[in-house]
Amino acid sequence: MSRTQSTMVELGSVAPAFELVDVVTGKAVGRDDVAEDGQGLLVMFICVHCPYVKHVEEELARIGRDYEGKIGITAISSNDIVEYPQDAPEEMKKQAERLDFRFPYLFDETQEIARAYEAACTPDLFLFDSEMKLVYRGQLDDSRPRRGDYGNDIPVTGKDLRAAMDAVIAGKRPDPNQRFAVGCNIKWKE
Repeated sequence: MSRTQSTMVELGSVAPAFELVDVVTGKAVGRDDVAEDGQGLLVMFICVHCPYVKHVEEELARIGRDYEGKIGITAISSNDIVEYPQDAPEEMKKQAERLDFRFPYLFDETQEIARAYEAACTPDLFLFDSEMKLVYRGQLDDSRPRRGDYGNDIPVTGKDLRAAMDAVIAGKRPDPNQRFAVGCNIKWKE
């Protein structure tokens, strides 16, 4: 497990447009489809096999349920499936169904969208306001999976992301003092 930090993209950056296939429905989904009604948008770069994602995937599913209809949410997997076949669309679909994801789970085969967002790790979280401007990027919460001498026993609560999402729903700016996300590096194609 290679520990990688998020790039902490500049707040105020505009959400890059995308149109990718949802692995569950097989339909193309675009940024503006997800962020309808000017609710804001949460874009989560995740995958199937990463221990960091496995550690938080149930909380990501809860967030999907808790914020459904309040903020547009999508997850994107951009990993190289030739080298990491466990992250292929059919495995993503199984993950989405097992966890009852209520949001589109999109496959970024070309990795262009991960690059446009400057995503670096899984999970890497980007929250945009109703004007599609970045207001939060960073960690879900302080919990980390225990591996060797790294990690902790802090429960997964999603408190940092939830606080930012609640601020967006209330029409406020999230606290700009944000901590980087930590996860496995995105598995880039050679």
